[in-house]
Amino acid sequence: MIKNSKDHWEAVYKTKNPEQLSWTQEIPKASLDFIHSFHLSKTAKILDVGGGDSRLVDYLLGEGFENITVLDISANALDKAKKRLGSNAEKVSWIVSNITEFQPDSKFDVWHDRATFHFLTNSHEVSTYLDTARKLISGYLIIGTFSEKGPENCSGLPVKRYSEEELTAELKNGFNKIRCIAEDHITPFNTRQNFLFCSLKRNNN
Repeated sequence: MIKNSKDHWEAVYKTKNPEQLSWTQEIPKASLDFIHSFHLSKTAKILDVGGGDSRLVDYLLGEGFENITVLDISANALDKAKKRLGSNAEKVSWIVSNITEFQPDSKFDVWHDRATFHFLTNSHEVSTYLDTARKLISGYLIIGTFSEKGPENCSGLPVKRYSEEELTAELKNGFNKIRCIAEDHITPFNTRQNFLFCSLKRNNN
């Protein structure tokens, strides 16, 4: 198996339902709480990195947000989300891309990433991701990643775990930390995964 390959993720979303995926959340509470804390207008441009078939987009649409982009490496994942949303899928921009290869021509008020960043396990992937984030974020960054207490592998792939100090140090070039929280995510099969969630504001450094 090739680590982080598109084929890997296409196979995951083709062969497994949400209740078979450890990261599935019925209500993405931490993500929504951070987004609400920014007091955004409904026209704010929001990018959900690695959104897959997450339900975050459902809640954002339900709250009236008008400029939502969901990016994922897996077309199968996005197809599932579109099917679930029905006609509301037309209100969302859908992008099939590896985040390290993403080159849009506009900026975003919010960059949200729950459970993508920790799959970047070498320095080149991390630096490419952060270069892209610095170019594209005009407002806020939300990252939810496995904490030091989180699992060492996910979906058959190794991950990189972070302490609050390690994550904020990685992001200090370009972003000022607002706050971080720890969250125990209960998987659909009733196991615990400890996440570190941080919100940061883009600076001009």
